[in-house]
Amino acid sequence: MNKKIIMLVGGGPSSYCNYNALKDHYPISNIIIETEGNLKTFLKKRIKKFGIVKVIGQILFQKIVVPFLKRESKTRVAEIILTYDLSFKDFDPDKLIKVPSVNSDECIDTLKKIEPDIIIVNGTRVISKKVLNSINATFINTHAGITPLYRGIHGAYWSKVNKDCHCGVTVHLVDLGIDTGGILFQDIIETNSQDNFVSYTYLQMAKGIELMKLALNNLINNESKVITNNLESKIWTHPTIWFYLKNRIIRKVK
Repeated sequence: MNKKIIMLVGGGPSSYCNYNALKDHYPISNIIIETEGNLKTFLKKRIKKFGIVKVIGQILFQKIVVPFLKRESKTRVAEIILTYDLSFKDFDPDKLIKVPSVNSDECIDTLKKIEPDIIIVNGTRVISKKVLNSINATFINTHAGITPLYRGIHGAYWSKVNKDCHCGVTVHLVDLGIDTGGILFQDIIETNSQDNFVSYTYLQMAKGIELMKLALNNLINNESKVITNNLESKIWTHPTIWFYLKNRIIRKVK
């Protein structure tokens, strides 16, 4: 049986990279992209959850440290892109469908109209129960971390901070939790002394594409199996500028 496959994306670099790596191997009929994000509302929610001091520290990290890390890792990132043949070309415009949010009525209506069997999720906000239950399809996501130990964001960086071996990528089913869905494939990434917070992401993209292909092949052939591990469940967020600098100086974690 042929499976209808679409992508549901946020439009970041990982979304483009995954699409370009998969499009010649799988019949991706459409890319639904969410186009709206309210920064003010997002910040209010974060301040309520983490407190204003931590959020300011996270913003300073993103605005000051990350640009420096991008310059520092420019050569290494170029090497990773070349080694794994990563492409960040734009989506094919004839396949693109824009919706204000992945959780909008417009998105639900579009999904019902397309009636996909498999939905590759990448870089969207957390998908609501209403959307997940709106159609009979399998939602599958690539997570930049080994779940359930590194749910949330920046899983590779946090594993380095914690000095453990769980620096990798997970491809999993999407459920109502944050990166809590059934695990289909997991694997670690190999880093070296030239890697940092920024370049980890590109290594994870490459590994994620490899795992996504395995997962899609199993889904298409009705051979998917959920695997389990004995890791505890933790969720992680952005580091603050002072946390990053402390760990870079003391623990040499870039």
